[in-house]
Amino acid sequence: MTRPVVAGLDGSRQSVAAADWAAREALRRQLPLRLVHAGEGLPDDGAEPALPELRVPREHARHVLHAAAGQLTERYPQLQIAADRIRMRPAPALLAAADDAELLAIGSRGPGGVRGILSGSVATAVAARARRPVVLVRAGDTAAREHLPDASGQPSPHTPCRDVAVAVDTGRPCDDLLDFAFHAAALRRAPLRAVHAWHVPLMRGLPDAGERALLRQQAQRDLAALLEPWHAKYPDVFVRETLAEGHPVHALVRAAAGAGLLVVGRRRHRAAVGPHTGPVAHALIHQVTEPVALVPHD
Repeated sequence: MTRPVVAGLDGSRQSVAAADWAAREALRRQLPLRLVHAGEGLPDDGAEPALPELRVPREHARHVLHAAAGQLTERYPQLQIAADRIRMRPAPALLAAADDAELLAIGSRGPGGVRGILSGSVATAVAARARRPVVLVRAGDTAAREHLPDASGQPSPHTPCRDVAVAVDTGRPCDDLLDFAFHAAALRRAPLRAVHAWHVPLMRGLPDAGERALLRQQAQRDLAALLEPWHAKYPDVFVRETLAEGHPVHALVRAAAGAGLLVVGRRRHRAAVGPHTGPVAHALIHQVTEPVALVPHD
């Protein structure tokens, strides 16, 4: 079964940016694009609602989908696009759509306030519970921003793509995460920046320079061993192995700067409730301005 790339639309600038990102990704993967708009006030039959207040949600959904589909068709005429209205609350509707998708792209409103709290509760809930990869996209993301600057220093869709960065924890299995990241880099013909944050264990106290060097060398060996089988699977992907000392969040935010896409793992939860992405993933999706792909793994 061919899985489409799905984008959630609500008419906001960030959701429009997510739909455009999804369209570009669908073209790369040679997959169809499905646009979805969800709301409990959307009638699920073909009849027009009798009450005017019930017609408003339907007309809004119709306008949002029609406008987005029209713009994307004009921009990407070779792309197959479907648009659906779903009569459910947004989070459950997007989770259901993600189940049948290759990946789901949704808008993220980004940091709010001085503490950088993500203001979109739907995005948080969906990213935490989806069983397929979810990509969070900020308003203002464009095709040109995926690419390196041109000779004048301006974003350009005609230059090579920026790196794909992936946050790697060498102490946990992450095949799904690495497969997604390597595939994304291969599709973009871009380098892959594999970032591993290491630190001195607290119980070791303050190590001298020699012990610190040994710890760094071990982290480097662990990262190289983890990536070795993926070099054979994706021989055309150039990999930059990056070690960053310190707290994973701070190190990864610095190391991911300038990437076109950041790929982060999220542990699958057995429970049906609980919008928890894990502390590192949670912090990264609040602080990183580039599109962030959350890939569930065991």
